[in-house]
Amino acid sequence: MLDATIRRELRDFSLDLTICARPGEIVVLMGDNGAGKSSVLNTISGLAVPDAGSVRLNDSFLFDSGTIVDVPVEYRHIGYVFQNSAVFPHLSVRDNIAFGLHARHYPPVIIQERIEYWLDSLNIRDLANIKAGNLSGGQKQRVALARAFATEPALLMLDEPFTGLDPENIRLVKELTRTFVAKKKIPCLIVTHRIADSRDIGDWVCIICRGKKAWEGKPEEIPETICLDDNR
Repeated sequence: MLDATIRRELRDFSLDLTICARPGEIVVLMGDNGAGKSSVLNTISGLAVPDAGSVRLNDSFLFDSGTIVDVPVEYRHIGYVFQNSAVFPHLSVRDNIAFGLHARHYPPVIIQERIEYWLDSLNIRDLANIKAGNLSGGQKQRVALARAFATEPALLMLDEPFTGLDPENIRLVKELTRTFVAKKKIPCLIVTHRIADSRDIGDWVCIICRGKKAWEGKPEEIPETICLDDNR
């Protein structure tokens, strides 16, 4: 269970909202460019520090301004795929997937099993020994997803995960994400601009406008009057 209450002053407005996601639930964050969606993910991950509030994951506080708890990023056990498909360009695809596993000191046999599994699952086995800096945007996105899935995080957060992917790989990533979140019974936050994507993969939608909730509900109930940058 993720339960986050975030208050943080941004450059143009205040971020002030509460986000909840149950085990096995995918919550989609939507809103115009600059609405604060990525800031929410960065704050939950620990990359940005809120001015007040709390972030609780399962039974532990990752951040709490009242008791001055602030767990370092590397100990939050969050799988986070950034909007810009961040990979380690000097490392091979195989080593990119293994990076988080090595950091968490998994046994070599587990590391190897998970690398092989996600190379096949995301159709990137033919890229295994290529340096990630030489990949296309869509290929980098799949490598970043494999790296996040491989650590089997307690919380999965994906920022525009379908960017740069062709329709076949969009379907693949949606199916893998849905299956992974349900099987591991973890909460998941996904940022997307497209209402169609939210209906395909989301259980709940939160639309953000200038750091505040403008609407929330089931994907099929999104009002026709909602105007987003790309709402196709």
